[in-house]
Amino acid sequence: MIPAKLVVATSNAGKMREIRKIFAGTNAELSSLKDIGWEEEIIESGSTFAENAEIKARAVYDKIHLPVLAEDSGLVVDILNGEPGIFSARYAGEGGNDKLNNEKLLGKIRDTEGIITAAFVCSAIYIDDTGILRAEGKLEGQIIKTPRGTNGFGYDPVFMPDGYDITTAEMDPDFKNSISHRGQAIKKLRKLMSGDEVQ
Repeated sequence: MIPAKLVVATSNAGKMREIRKIFAGTNAELSSLKDIGWEEEIIESGSTFAENAEIKARAVYDKIHLPVLAEDSGLVVDILNGEPGIFSARYAGEGGNDKLNNEKLLGKIRDTEGIITAAFVCSAIYIDDTGILRAEGKLEGQIIKTPRGTNGFGYDPVFMPDGYDITTAEMDPDFKNSISHRGQAIKKLRKLMSGDEVQ
């Protein structure tokens, strides 16, 4: 059952926009960490997206005792042995941002020829007083060397999904949300929360 109040363990405005759209039509009131005044740092010490999502969800739930949704996601580039992976958001180091992260990635593949295969991966977790639900999403594609598009965030300007000739940053945000790794995972989680799908 989808709760009346749901805290999403993120302060990322782009992610909140995507998640709010997926829960549109339900009675759930979604709040971000910023909305609830969360100031504590959550150390994502896991070695996988799933572990980090659960760390975030449990940290927030243990403090506020309200239903919590958390996700961890990132870009996995095959030729870089899975980089940036769980470090996607902080690839360029402390003080980094989307632009610097993309520049570091493109610098590493500058001399690579041929198609650079990659995937966006997302693990989503929901915790309430009855237990925990998990869902995964994945969007396969390739990296392009010249960023294109102004929609989206993160690595969207350099990622072209399989079957498309535009980047995720060139897509209409609603359409991107319908095929994205995060969209897939959160939609599966919403179905699990509703009892429409058996885990």
